[in-house]
Amino acid sequence: MDAAEYTLMDQAEDRMWWYRALHVRLAEALAGVSGQVLDAGCGTGGFLAFLRRRRPDLQRTGLEWDAGAAARARDKAAAPVARGSVNALPFADDRFDAVISADVLCHTAVDPVTALAEVRRVLRPRGRLVLNLPAYAWLASAHDRRVHNARRLTARATAALLAQAGFRRIKARYWNGLLLPLMVVQRKLLARGDAASDVAVFPPWLDTMLHGMTELERRLQRRLPWSLPAGGSVLAVAEKP
Repeated sequence: MDAAEYTLMDQAEDRMWWYRALHVRLAEALAGVSGQVLDAGCGTGGFLAFLRRRRPDLQRTGLEWDAGAAARARDKAAAPVARGSVNALPFADDRFDAVISADVLCHTAVDPVTALAEVRRVLRPRGRLVLNLPAYAWLASAHDRRVHNARRLTARATAALLAQAGFRRIKARYWNGLLLPLMVVQRKLLARGDAASDVAVFPPWLDTMLHGMTELERRLQRRLPWSLPAGGSVLAVAEKP
């Protein structure tokens, strides 16, 4: 990503409603996992710092391509962060009990097939992959261009990609569905080609309202037997055989 986007991420990821909602979902997807966890494409370390508070029992490691972001992540999360690419993970085979990858396989510089093969390699048998991706190619906007996103996937396409990579027990579902109509309006009707990044510190009242909608959705999903039919993001969980 551009250096300016890393700065925005560093400033916003502890407070912005979207990051807070994402981090809770990623952590919930690690339920039952113990041992070593890799955040592959950790950015400026927000989720690693969240895990430090939420799951102090886990041994956390980060991976980040950008040198400046990696340094910020080490300071913020108090965890080791290696520099490198998800296309060629600098770790031994069968090292991690879980790998997190949040909005990384969508980037221009990442080859999803190669990256998933590398994730499978460094996971231990029955290790868990937790993947988040932006949904729907038609929802691409100026923000995607700013962060160099090359692809947005449906839940079905994400599940197929994971199956092709050799993972099993795959569950891919949408989230951020209640706010999807607002996303469509913002991205397709209001935003211009030179629009500012989606990442920002929102006014407290607006941030509280938006985060409240994601929390309402999360709690409803716990009680309902079916998944959301649509959403702004796809969260997938899979296992290495």
